[in-house]
Amino acid sequence: MGPLIVQSDRTVLLELDHEDADDARRELAAFAELERAPEHVHTYRITPLGLWNARAAGLDAEQVLDVLLTRSRFPVPHALLLDIDETMSRYGRLVLEQDPVHGLVLRSHDAPVLEEIARHRKIAPLLGPRIDGATTVVHASARGQLKQLLLAVGWPAEDRAGYVDGTPHPVALTETDGLTGEAWALRPYQRHAVENFWAGGSGVVVLPCGAGKTLVGAGVMAASSTTTLVLVTSTVSARQWKAELLRRTTLTAGEIGEYSGAVKEVRPVTIATYQVLTARRGGIHPHLELLDGHDWGLIVYDEVHLLPAPVFRMTAELQARRRLGLTATLVREDHREGEVFSLIGPKRYDAPWREIEAQGHIAPADCVEVRVELPLADRMAYAAAEDADRHRLASSSAHKLDVVARLVARHRGEPVLVIGQFLDQLDELGALLGAPVLKGSTSTPRREKLFAAFRAGELPVLVVSKVANFSVDLPEASVAVQVSGAFGSRQEEAQRLGRLLRPKHDGRLATFYTVVARDTVDADYAAKRRRFLAEQGYAYRIVDAAAVDAPGELPEDR
Repeated sequence: MGPLIVQSDRTVLLELDHEDADDARRELAAFAELERAPEHVHTYRITPLGLWNARAAGLDAEQVLDVLLTRSRFPVPHALLLDIDETMSRYGRLVLEQDPVHGLVLRSHDAPVLEEIARHRKIAPLLGPRIDGATTVVHASARGQLKQLLLAVGWPAEDRAGYVDGTPHPVALTETDGLTGEAWALRPYQRHAVENFWAGGSGVVVLPCGAGKTLVGAGVMAASSTTTLVLVTSTVSARQWKAELLRRTTLTAGEIGEYSGAVKEVRPVTIATYQVLTARRGGIHPHLELLDGHDWGLIVYDEVHLLPAPVFRMTAELQARRRLGLTATLVREDHREGEVFSLIGPKRYDAPWREIEAQGHIAPADCVEVRVELPLADRMAYAAAEDADRHRLASSSAHKLDVVARLVARHRGEPVLVIGQFLDQLDELGALLGAPVLKGSTSTPRREKLFAAFRAGELPVLVVSKVANFSVDLPEASVAVQVSGAFGSRQEEAQRLGRLLRPKHDGRLATFYTVVARDTVDADYAAKRRRFLAEQGYAYRIVDAAAVDAPGELPEDR
């Protein structure tokens, strides 16, 4: 394990004792947002948002500074200590509360701060009359927008204004699995996630792929026992949620509705897709009224890191409802994590992937980057291409196809997913491997049929596009070969590995291959994509494509 580095906005680097790297990483994860992680070095960038998440979770500056001071090999720069202390002190100096007479109010015991934000050009219209030197009225409909703006100007508010109960609807977790009849209960970390969320009221739970985020959602629904709206990424995901709720809770099929492109059912528990909510007709989003047109007591955002902009805007008006965000990767390539923080809520629970793996709840994984040498003619074509075309040229090189076929052959008899970005490339791979191709144009019934055949072992190889990145339950998949991806997306890399992390019935290792064109932007993007997983403790072995045919373990490239 390499050293751990901490970097502040002042670009001060701090090396932490690598002998305690695992413990240090767990402690740092509570307050550091990953920025970059070169191979063998885990680098954390301490951002205001990371520190405010820590503050919302109950950590204070003294605890954070203690980690740095006790773990560091070298003296900690005084400027870094001051930065952290002053940044964390900003969270909660403004508090949103319900006043029995005036309704929603903003309070602060720091009069200059209240005066500063009251005079802000964008914030002032959201505020009502000043009650006293420490309190000002807030327009009730502005609760979400105000939190967004306060975060943007560096004064994040602590929201203690409470929530409406919503329409009561009894929900309880069962003691036996409705499908197998076996006894079950929430795992300790799932129970802690539910408890932490409920204590905070709203916010985000971050758990590895395959660690049971749906069960955390079910646990929160049982704690709430009110009407619930669950927002998911696809119709397939909606049906997986329904099946899991029927197995694990007292809800019946008649109490769970699907609200998708094909079906429009509103029930006490309604599962809707982001796609139907963001569908536009005549310049408007006709289905967004589902969000505020019913007396929901709880709204669950599955894969909250994918929350579309229109749903962000509507969520700003839903601050009186409890909101649970579920994700494995609270990373957004559009840098809108701040909107998740202000509109959904802070992180309430975050479990490191390797820690859950050590408990046996997700499968261990071997990550391998296979580097392909492009022939001279292809390299010349790449060199002469416009910058905008180079990613596609390198990522979809025909010389990757044979390497993928050889990797699949190495794992004959194991369930293999082949994952890519470019549809023509996937069609070629499907023909080469004799495997079906699942992509955006594949109908929902066809998708469900292919997934079912893959789960049952009737289909050894499945070629999938990015539509399978999220919320697809393929528990026995043990090998994935990634042939191309969406530029340097850390989020996508983690989600694709996540397709493999359900524990296997025989305990076997998951293997995640990425096929990369050497000396191209494909390799540059691959390095960026690895960052989130490197922070979680996953190391990538790099091998040469020429070694793929060799028996036994692939040797690392030297």
